[in-house]
Amino acid sequence: MTADPHTPADLPTHHDVELLAAMARGDRGAAGPFYDRHAALVYGLALRITGQRADADDVVCDVFAQVWRDAARFDGTRGSVVAWLTTITRTRALDHLRSRKRRDVAEERAASHSDEPVAMGSAPAEPTALLEANERASAVQAALVTLPPPQRQAIELAFYQGLTHHEVAATLQEPLGTIKTRIRLGLLKLRERLAGHAPEAVS
Repeated sequence: MTADPHTPADLPTHHDVELLAAMARGDRGAAGPFYDRHAALVYGLALRITGQRADADDVVCDVFAQVWRDAARFDGTRGSVVAWLTTITRTRALDHLRSRKRRDVAEERAASHSDEPVAMGSAPAEPTALLEANERASAVQAALVTLPPPQRQAIELAFYQGLTHHEVAATLQEPLGTIKTRIRLGLLKLRERLAGHAPEAVS
């Protein structure tokens, strides 16, 4: 079977720079092709560093979110796009390793105190907890409607209807990489808009 001469992997290096320049101008259409071109590289490096697929998936999300934010900062005179991506990926992967270590310590502490009685009044009153949950849900809904329609639609299908990324891509008849990018960028925006709310409002 003859390879398609126009597949992303075969595009010249300068195409990466053009995509980054487009993202720097706010062109969301450039994010999907850039993701498709480099996701395998980023994931492979992240997996080698973290050793866990779940952490590698999180690193990929963080890396491409940072690429979108920092596209204008790329300086081709200081190295290639691949070298820039590799640096970002290593930094994010090491951050995840440190975070995992802290999480493991916290879980060990929680397990060591699991048999201790819970102090009276340590849990919030049920009506208060319910009110806070309702407020978070309202905040998420309000933030969701501010997203661009393509991002909002992809997030709603994935998180409210429980579709996988592959199912969302099939439903919307879009490339899988485009859908993943829309969801990740949308979640990033939601986190920014919900910064004043409880951290668990968006996961």
